[in-house]
Amino acid sequence: MPTTLQAQTPVTAAKKDPKLANNWKTKPAEELTDAEVLSMPDGEYMNEKQLAFFRHKLVQLKQDMHNNAGETTEHLREDTVVVPDPADRATIEEEHALELRTRDRERKLLKKIEQSIARIDAGDYGYCDETGEPIGVGRLLARPTATLSLEAQQRRELKQKMFGD
Repeated sequence: MPTTLQAQTPVTAAKKDPKLANNWKTKPAEELTDAEVLSMPDGEYMNEKQLAFFRHKLVQLKQDMHNNAGETTEHLREDTVVVPDPADRATIEEEHALELRTRDRERKLLKKIEQSIARIDAGDYGYCDETGEPIGVGRLLARPTATLSLEAQQRRELKQKMFGD
């Protein structure tokens, strides 16, 4: 049954809280919340505070992934005991495989995080690779490694659906 792209991805407008609109002026970037960054005026898009906020968010995400990788290594070492029951052994192996697949996905995400940090340094962060238009704070909060605006991403997904990779 064919479905349209818009039926698959509901778009909800991010609400700006007028009470938070000026909080960014007095707080350091590391202390800003998502709601405060979202409430910043559109004219302040990708100013120094927003760039510092997203850099901090990306660095924190990167650090969390490195911590998870260390925990995975420890977890895999601990679970190498010999289990005589084949069902238990299969369960342990499946858990290891799932954990390794998750780490592989995180490894790929780490590359995107590094690219996003480089884009911040280059001054390109927050703008669509295809159109040059702003990606939008709401989308960047949801996916800090986004390189395409929502419309460009939808066009790309539609092309992939129609013509394959």
